[in-house]
Amino acid sequence: MNAEDRIAAIAHRLRAWGVNELAASMLEVSGPLTFLGAQALYFAGATFAPFAKEDDVLALAHLLENPDSVHTLAERLMEET
Repeated sequence: MNAEDRIAAIAHRLRAWGVNELAASMLEVSGPLTFLGAQALYFAGATFAPFAKEDDVLALAHLLENPDSVHTLAERLMEET
């Protein structure tokens, strides 16, 4: 799955949970902290096994390391469905 597909999947999931606006706001104001969030996900990825596939957690961590991807995800979360 490429980055654009991952962004779309994450945005869809967050929108389904009804937290898309909150997540977009947090991404927009977090700036360089997203990199630290990515490192935390790499470190604790296996801990999330009951809630999400480890591949999905690692893909999210990889996405958070790239500022352009974070910006694209925030924009996608704010789009109207």
